[in-house]
Amino acid sequence: MDINYLLIWMVSISCISQIITGIRSSARRAVGWMIVSGFILAVTAILSYLTPTIAGLVAGGLWAVFVVTPAIAILNFNRLLTQQKFRQARRIATLVRLLHPTDGWREQPEFVKALEMAQEGLIDEATAIFQRYQSSTTAIGRYAAINLYQMNSNWSELQLWIEENIAPKILDEELNIQIIYLRCLGETGDINGLLKACEQFKSSLEKSNLATRNFVRMLVFAFCGEKERVEKLFNDSLATYPETIKKYWLASAEQAVGNQEVARELLANQRNSKDIRIRKAVEWRLSKPCIIASSELTQQSQQFIKRIITEIEQEAKYKLKSQIRGRRANATFLMIGLNLAAFVLEIRFGGSTNIETLYNLGALVPQQVLAGDWWRLLSATFLHFGWMHLTTNMFGLYFFGRLVELILGVKQYLFVYLIASIGSMLAVTWMSVLGYSQTEFAVGASGAVMGLVGVSIAIFLRDWLRDKVSIASQNLRKFLFIILLQTVFDLTTPQISFIGHISGTIIGFLVGMIVKLNWKVRK
Repeated sequence: MDINYLLIWMVSISCISQIITGIRSSARRAVGWMIVSGFILAVTAILSYLTPTIAGLVAGGLWAVFVVTPAIAILNFNRLLTQQKFRQARRIATLVRLLHPTDGWREQPEFVKALEMAQEGLIDEATAIFQRYQSSTTAIGRYAAINLYQMNSNWSELQLWIEENIAPKILDEELNIQIIYLRCLGETGDINGLLKACEQFKSSLEKSNLATRNFVRMLVFAFCGEKERVEKLFNDSLATYPETIKKYWLASAEQAVGNQEVARELLANQRNSKDIRIRKAVEWRLSKPCIIASSELTQQSQQFIKRIITEIEQEAKYKLKSQIRGRRANATFLMIGLNLAAFVLEIRFGGSTNIETLYNLGALVPQQVLAGDWWRLLSATFLHFGWMHLTTNMFGLYFFGRLVELILGVKQYLFVYLIASIGSMLAVTWMSVLGYSQTEFAVGASGAVMGLVGVSIAIFLRDWLRDKVSIASQNLRKFLFIILLQTVFDLTTPQISFIGHISGTIIGFLVGMIVKLNWKVRK
């Protein structure tokens, strides 16, 4: 396996995943990504047939330019929009337009320019830009029309426009319109209608990213007077929002519990803002009568709010990044260090692709194991055939190892790692002796890494069966997809041990189903 072959696989998996995601998604703005991915996939397939030695390098270049670069740029664009840094966002939008001129990005720089002008108080210029595009028949036109209403905080008129001009099918598909409509309901005092609409849009919201879901939850909490919850979201996943936005929504929450004076104090410095959108929003908020949420919410609405709170708590528990972030995984780094040290020894004594060197250092040779070299079952798991083999395994160990170690603890983590390592090599030996495998020589930590994947699946399966949490189900599906990809890769790639990988996964899963009981008690 070389870098060219690996790139063919990476590009193909990425493009196929993008196409599948686009098909499953109701968002019409995914069409452009599907076309780009389909084109790159077709080029990869053609070159793999005509000139396989450079197919991966060419496909990887196209993928980097037309998929990876715009995707990273869009992430930064959304972050800058959230922070109200419109000038920097416009520059990035211009770059994305060059690389991905579909899905509404051709007009995006103009729209951000309009937001920038509104921020600087140039209301006529901003209005002129949006008016050029406004329409109810296209996604771009709807976006422009909504911004015209939103810029002046004409929430009642905007709600009416959405109800009269946006077909139910489009409303169910376009997340941005859903969020604006939810805000309209809250701004006009229909908080029970807001919660009912949240339930209606549940399927669409669950498919969105966590930041979007939490912004909607923040709207709900603000209009329902859950000020501590609003503050907590702004201190966590919504921390990138500017202080003006945070104060506005905290003031909204204060109003919803009847603290009108506190709300006025929070908004006092924003009434003279040069940004027309902020100034109009503050004027709207202070001009409306104070609606006490506790006196308006029905019992059904109160239950809905409790359900949202429970969802946030469960997501915090099962979110992979939150379990890893800020915590040390010393055992995982120890295992990575031992693998790197073994690789240095390979280079020192003859080279990492020298068969004789690997044999002398302890590579797995089934006949030698039967002859008494049982130590090879362990030593082989620390050896690697070339830097590509080492890099891919260490990347997997870094991600899966930290997760499993921080959930199970060091002792159980090392137990799982060693059992999966030795067990997978023993399976390779056994199947070779029985004649079901042609493997005569094996090295690598792949069996241990796949054992960690198996443990992770056991953990997420037990969590899902116990709590029926959607995020645990999502994690479970992701890891099952990893195993599916690994299986296809093993069966189509020469010199890759399918038996070693699948046996490591099975061993890890079975051990994980046992040690997870202890983890549950400790948690």
